[in-house]
Amino acid sequence: MAPLGSLRSRGLALGALAAALTAGVSPAPSTNATPPHVPRTGFETSHGARWTSEPEETAFLTAVARSADAAPHVRIDRIGTTAQGRPLRLVRLGAPAPARPAAVRRGNSVLLICSQHGDEPSGREACLTTVRNLAYAKDPATRHFLARTSVLVVPTANPDGRAADTRGNADGTDINRDHLALITPEARAMAAVIRDYRPDTVYDLHEYTPKAPYYVKDLLSLWPRNPNTADPVHRESAALSQDFVTPAARAAGFSTGVYGIWTDPVTGAPVKQVAGDGQERILRNTAGIKGSIGLLVETRVDPPTTTGRGYPPLAAPADTGKADPARHNRHRVDSQLAGLKGLFAFLDRHRGRIEAATAAARTAGLADRGPIYLGGADNEPPTADRILTRPPRAYRLDAAQFARAEAVLAAHGVHWQRDDDGGATVPLRQSLRALVPLLLDARADHHVAAGTPVGP
Repeated sequence: MAPLGSLRSRGLALGALAAALTAGVSPAPSTNATPPHVPRTGFETSHGARWTSEPEETAFLTAVARSADAAPHVRIDRIGTTAQGRPLRLVRLGAPAPARPAAVRRGNSVLLICSQHGDEPSGREACLTTVRNLAYAKDPATRHFLARTSVLVVPTANPDGRAADTRGNADGTDINRDHLALITPEARAMAAVIRDYRPDTVYDLHEYTPKAPYYVKDLLSLWPRNPNTADPVHRESAALSQDFVTPAARAAGFSTGVYGIWTDPVTGAPVKQVAGDGQERILRNTAGIKGSIGLLVETRVDPPTTTGRGYPPLAAPADTGKADPARHNRHRVDSQLAGLKGLFAFLDRHRGRIEAATAAARTAGLADRGPIYLGGADNEPPTADRILTRPPRAYRLDAAQFARAEAVLAAHGVHWQRDDDGGATVPLRQSLRALVPLLLDARADHHVAAGTPVGP
């Protein structure tokens, strides 16, 4: 057991880090502590009356990156362009900010994906303020954390949907159902980030519409359920949800639950599962298959059941008869920030476990052993016909199949060998072993090409 002094020091360090993450975010504008010279989002300047616009995001991130105080700790890249010409950005944070992907791969790292669904803006606001607060933080605890942990942020994963306030992108596609086929520029950009930087943890921020009385929690979370997720990654993902994000949200006064599970309002017992399966094309599952710890977080979009610490009642004021939407919007963002507190505590306390889990998952495929699952989930075992008990050693693609699949394989980081006839052979003996059949086996639900299995 660690001596009392070290435990106390760690508690103080984590407290300082949590304070840095949420500096300037408060339930009421009168207590906002952000210094006047520090950039503020449109959400903050309006005190929650409106969401930050795309031009405001651009100006905000530019100001952070150009600030003498923050510049050493932040880099901003354009990683793609949407169908309507809006930028997809990646923010890199560290002490100093990592210059290249190799620097991120050598240490511990986390990737925040914010607002994949354009009509779910609260996670984006939490991500933007987190970027600023980490970049400007001067306390030793946060600087020490950033020296050992690269923080990657995609502040707006669906800029066209955010501008239109729609779930899908400009083409109406749900980006969070496209992390396998990669037909959208948004999903391709995120896949390239995961391929190049190999983040140890992927944290995906969403919002959901409650269904009273069974599905009304302020914050829900869910780990990778896909059965191809390596056991150590699955354990750490569940620990992130159950031992860190959930307690942090509860400590802030928010109610919590498991995403997709209706519960009895009196007993708390599960009633039925309505979402959250092991489908491989959802980001939290794709991340797990690729060897990253993953977590989906969903906060509620309508007036909450609880008020959170420091919040006055959310009932309509007697003089107006109308609820205060700005106060509710601040509540939505602060529920996301409560979850982020839990995430950063997890990254600090489980650092060794995280690195061991992801390293083991990514090297396991090189051994080319064990079954691969074409269906099922951790709470719904696959049927026998959905299990490749003796997977092939490779899949053969003819020239036409390879032409269709090459860009997708490359974006994921899957390796192949070119054949003389213009086709390719894709071996399973590689880091992304479990992903290959999901992409290329005709029996997989969302395959991108029906390759020919080669050998047992």
